[in-house]
Amino acid sequence: MNKPFVVFPFTVCLSACIANQVEITQSEHTVVKYKATEGYTDRFANLYKQPKSYPYTCEESCYPDTPFIECQENMEQCTYVGEQPHVESKYGFQVKWLGHASFLLTMPDGQQMLVDPVSEQFDWPIDLGFKLTGGFYRTEPDWPAGSELDNLTGVVYSHIHYDHFNKADIAALGTQPTYYTPLGFADYFADGGYKINEMAWYASAQQKALTVHFVPAHHFSSRVIVPYLTEDNDATLWGGWLFEYQGKTLFYAGDTGYSAHFKDIQKKYGDIDVCLLPIASYHHEEYGNWYRNVHLTPEDMLAAADDLNCEQVVPWGYGNMSWKMGDLTSHSALFRLLHVKQTLAPTRPIYILNEGESVTF
Repeated sequence: MNKPFVVFPFTVCLSACIANQVEITQSEHTVVKYKATEGYTDRFANLYKQPKSYPYTCEESCYPDTPFIECQENMEQCTYVGEQPHVESKYGFQVKWLGHASFLLTMPDGQQMLVDPVSEQFDWPIDLGFKLTGGFYRTEPDWPAGSELDNLTGVVYSHIHYDHFNKADIAALGTQPTYYTPLGFADYFADGGYKINEMAWYASAQQKALTVHFVPAHHFSSRVIVPYLTEDNDATLWGGWLFEYQGKTLFYAGDTGYSAHFKDIQKKYGDIDVCLLPIASYHHEEYGNWYRNVHLTPEDMLAAADDLNCEQVVPWGYGNMSWKMGDLTSHSALFRLLHVKQTLAPTRPIYILNEGESVTF
């Protein structure tokens, strides 16, 4: 009896083995910096060293109670219930916070951009290892699907850390959108016909009426649990994204510490209309000041907003669906932000979202 002819594995390979379309946007007008030590010639570096001092640091009693945040436990499982600043919705940017560092952005012409989409946990098998060892694990957010993403034209990644870059989401999102990434990312995509644009700092790409700019951040990159114990450390670039539509700008900082790069961005592009800035992952007793070097404290975020001259500010990184990496609790960063905001009295409005909420600026 003849055995049946099996075609399924071959069919899978035909769809999964299609070569990706990779474009690298780098020229004499863009910027990258390489490490001058450690024997490497191809490892990226930050533009600036860690500041010797910061504009302001909260030293004590930084997490007082507030009537504007309701929690089930001490700074855990919380909801922001305070008043929001008035928004005129004059730019046409809709910002939906999906949780942690993920956003769904809708532009004035209706096209959508996903920012650092991570819909579940870390990539397998890292997520399994963390679950078995009691490490970082989070409540998974409600994720847009189906018709909610009908106008998805682009996906951007700020850097390659597991909480910002998840391969399972790439497979789910498919080949319709263009993937905008820092330099060095294409090797981390499986073959499948994806459109990938690797970009250097200050590179730009046009997507209909939207211009997508990749800009510096003060951070690092790797794809292991423990930083600096891997051969791929800083082999991919990191940065933030500036979306420009008919002269109006929306900025997503990515993970970053405070440095002069914020002033550089404002000098190059002008005052920013809407800024999505992180306020978490700065507190860690074991690593101390190193965490603040590569993440913004809430007070550093306010200084960055001043440097960028943001008209509107949306903080992110805290939340019930975060991994609490380098944080005291799920909402300690937001408690600290409200405290230093009262202390420093910034004039620019700060719009505080709970996960899953949206606002149109």
